[in-house]
Amino acid sequence: MNTSKSTIDSSKWMAYFSGLAILFAVAAGYLIYILLLGDPSNFEGRDVDKGHPLGLLGIIYRGGIAIVPLLIGVNITVILISIERFMTLTTASGKGNATQFVKNIQGMLTNNDIEGAISACDSQRGSLANVVRSGLSRYQVVSAKSDLSRDEKKAAIEKELEEATSLELPMLSKNLVIISTCASIGTLIGLIGTVFGMIRAFAALANSGAPDTSALATGISEALVNTAFGIIGSTLAIVSYNYYSNRIDSMTHSMDEAGYSIISNFQAKHA
Repeated sequence: MNTSKSTIDSSKWMAYFSGLAILFAVAAGYLIYILLLGDPSNFEGRDVDKGHPLGLLGIIYRGGIAIVPLLIGVNITVILISIERFMTLTTASGKGNATQFVKNIQGMLTNNDIEGAISACDSQRGSLANVVRSGLSRYQVVSAKSDLSRDEKKAAIEKELEEATSLELPMLSKNLVIISTCASIGTLIGLIGTVFGMIRAFAALANSGAPDTSALATGISEALVNTAFGIIGSTLAIVSYNYYSNRIDSMTHSMDEAGYSIISNFQAKHA
């Protein structure tokens, strides 16, 4: 199969990319926390430790170094993987409209123009075109063989379509598990930060004498900031995951439709 090597190479590249993206996101989260959020200008009297936050960046900084950088990393990871999925699925969709491409293939099959259909696949490119081209190539090969029965020829075409589809689908869905994981851990990390913030707030209330209002405010701020970041990250991840899952389902449906057309045409021509 002529697409197997490129598919395997793409899979390796995506595996490296996902690992590097996560490392970059976490590192960027800590750098953003220290250099941007922790800038002295974000706090009253330029006192990072005790000064009152002067804006949103300072408030976010109060969320704590143990949690906020991780939440920033989760958000950056979702963005990076979403961009990678968009580029990959756009390439996998081919140059033209997938629905129109399938209709064109069906028309050519009706006219028994197998060569024209293969040429259309070469022009379209992408995962859908790769699957269809594999099926059409096998169609040509088995049609010329006289030592195979009709059912054996049909089974050979079906097997080729299944193998081509099984090679393409992992590339389409790869890295979606990272997005779905971010959707879960974003909320969980945010809740952990919320718990830490509330512990700090109640510790301030438990002090003897007058409550430490500064410590109380810091604890509540930490709780709210981490909750907000966790929800934002999870929301982005859920929206991204559902969008790309829908695109993959649409492409899979087009592959199945094109494969069914090839099999139906073969049965009609060899009835």
